[in-house]
Amino acid sequence: MTDTEKQLNFDGFLLLVGKLNYAWTNTESLLIHLIAGLAGVDKEIATVIFLTLNTTRARIDLVERLTKLDKVSATERAPILALTGRIQRQSALRNRYNHCIYAFDADGGNPHTILMRIADRRDTLKIGQSTPLNDAAAEDIEAAISELTAINLNIWKVIAQFDYPK
Repeated sequence: MTDTEKQLNFDGFLLLVGKLNYAWTNTESLLIHLIAGLAGVDKEIATVIFLTLNTTRARIDLVERLTKLDKVSATERAPILALTGRIQRQSALRNRYNHCIYAFDADGGNPHTILMRIADRRDTLKIGQSTPLNDAAAEDIEAAISELTAINLNIWKVIAQFDYPK
């Protein structure tokens, strides 16, 4: 394989990561509608709340806590908690490709990611977990994009079912 072919493969991988980011952001933004419906506010107020919380985890925590209030029926609670769980399960893969550096092998091997995170263990630190950029990684990203698309459609169904602000 020539250097040009490797670059084209990496460019394709970056395009796939871009599609993952688009699917993620588009789906995460639907939490605004869930916040509005659960908190009983309009979409503008829910947007301010959403943007004030600066992490996905905080936004999901808010939706889950609002969902667990006594005033929310079990019929409403179950699908929302299922959806937030599905979103959360996709976050590890998204974080892997968004909070990393991309490293290239001097001998022409496949590039890989180096996670920019410290894993603090009892008496040691683990730094720089590496993941190869290969067909399996691309398949994982494609599966995540498909799952995020399905989650997105399911959130819209919940929004319609419970008549949340659109």
